[in-house]
Amino acid sequence: MLPAETVRTRRAYFDCRFGQLHVRTAFPATGGFDEQVTLFCLHIDQSSSRMFVRFLPEIAELRSVYAPDLPGRGESDPSPLGGVADAAGAISDLANDLRLRQIDLLGVHSGGAVALELAAARPELVRRLVLVGFPNADRLQAVKQPGLVMRTGMESTEAAAKVRAALPNAKFADIADYADDLFDAAPKTLAKEIGAFLSARP
Repeated sequence: MLPAETVRTRRAYFDCRFGQLHVRTAFPATGGFDEQVTLFCLHIDQSSSRMFVRFLPEIAELRSVYAPDLPGRGESDPSPLGGVADAAGAISDLANDLRLRQIDLLGVHSGGAVALELAAARPELVRRLVLVGFPNADRLQAVKQPGLVMRTGMESTEAAAKVRAALPNAKFADIADYADDLFDAAPKTLAKEIGAFLSARP
């Protein structure tokens, strides 16, 4: 594997149906000709793509990674309703703008609800999902894609049941040393575990 310092990171703006999305990106040093499926990272509500700053260069050794500020967060323009469906639509627009045929999705807590919404709406686009923590939502879209659910130890039994129903083809893993700033505190550990799942053969 390439050392993380050879990964290129940058920021950019992309058009979507609600205006512009601010996006942090990271690319393998190989230039992308032999890389694996592109990963989109979706942050928790009330946060922004900044939460992935240390994680992006670690996970981008073998794949391009995009971490958008969801509509109305960070430096992205807001959507009229500000809900999960609007956020999923904006991410769908981003994938179209990049002309990607397939993507993997990583969603943290409420970002996981956005990931499930997009995976249900566009199953041909979304290949695999990773949820870090359980989305706190009344309703979660059910999807057929393979998934990895990383439990933080703070989730309720009811929330676990909802996630199992939404992701019947998921495997569950426990995160031993959970912290609120997990992606800042343990980016290498997360990148290794998530990367292994995304790279595994079907």
